Amino acid sequence: MSKTEDFLSKADEQEIVQAIIEAEKNTSGEIRVHLEEHTEKSPLDRAQEVFFELHMHETQDRNGVLFYVGVADKKFAIIGDEGIDKVVESDFWDCTKDVVIANFKEGNYKKGLVEGILRAGERLKKYFPYQSDDTNELSNEISRG
Repeated sequence: MSKTEDFLSKADEQEIVQAIIEAEKNTSGEIRVHLEEHTEKSPLDRAQEVFFELHMHETQDRNGVLFYVGVADKKFAIIGDEGIDKVVESDFWDCTKDVVIANFKEGNYKKGLVEGILRAGERLKKYFPYQSDDTNELSNEISRG
């Protein structure tokens, strides 16, 4: 069994998917979580690759958000699409990232992702509020590399 399979239980994964659904009730932003075992690249570079592989750059408002976790490497990155980067302050993701990392350091992986996802939804609400005609453009399921 790989570390990514051990990283979260099925119940944990369902709670994370539920957090994504909950967060997306606040915002038209699209949130995804991607887990993979290992990469030779920096977590930010790999997250950018995954972002495009998952077609996250194809949302109408360019407001996708990716939580990337390199499980074996203990690496984490959060990135947003250019629609978000154009309107938010440069340290916009820092407090979200800090919440996730603080939980990860204590081995609370599910809690870190859930809290980070909910915080991202709350923070995006200001710039990309949920619209009544909003459609879910991207899957809420956790992807794996």
